[in-house]
Amino acid sequence: MGLDRHINFFELEKAAAKPGCPLCRIIAERVERYMDNLLFEHVSDRAFRAAYRVAGGFCACHSRHLESFRDGLAVAILGRDILEDRLKAFTTGKFRKPKAPCPVCLEQDRIEGEYLSFLAGSGGDGRNEADLRAAFTASEGLCLPHYERLMRSARTIPGWIIRFQEERFRELLVRTERFIELSAYGRQEEFSRLEEKDKVVWKELAAALRGATFR
Repeated sequence: MGLDRHINFFELEKAAAKPGCPLCRIIAERVERYMDNLLFEHVSDRAFRAAYRVAGGFCACHSRHLESFRDGLAVAILGRDILEDRLKAFTTGKFRKPKAPCPVCLEQDRIEGEYLSFLAGSGGDGRNEADLRAAFTASEGLCLPHYERLMRSARTIPGWIIRFQEERFRELLVRTERFIELSAYGRQEEFSRLEEKDKVVWKELAAALRGATFR
């Protein structure tokens, strides 16, 4: 197993031990490091600055992340480039659509593909498949968007992943239907006997549908 495989295995194992979709957690952490590295090392890189302007800056989602970084100078330099372009467009009336995707979105997509491919291969090494399986099935599993992408992108998927994921989603559906049923007027006493996690199952459902958020 090569170095990348080791990194993927240990990151998945670590993320699976925490709440939420493990891939959402890995992506959030990796994107955070990627943006931090961009601000620290590449703001003075002319090639990156040019690519950034062609993309029209970061998307709205990743632009909001900039507020959490301490490198105000780097954020200001990048923001100035985009503001200059916008002001020029206001003056000339020539508005250009971005010719490239958000650089962070591209990196996020690459990370997703890397880990979904790794997971579909069960870790890429039979010696570690049992460990990966044990860690992953102890987690909350993938959110719906990541499981759907796995289903669409992988030629083959280990049967244990399919069984685990789809059983989890079926169980979530049953709990959601129970929550809706007992939320009806006159069933307050039955509702009060639900487990605490089932009283707020709608939060779990929302996270499963959209993906977990860790920022």
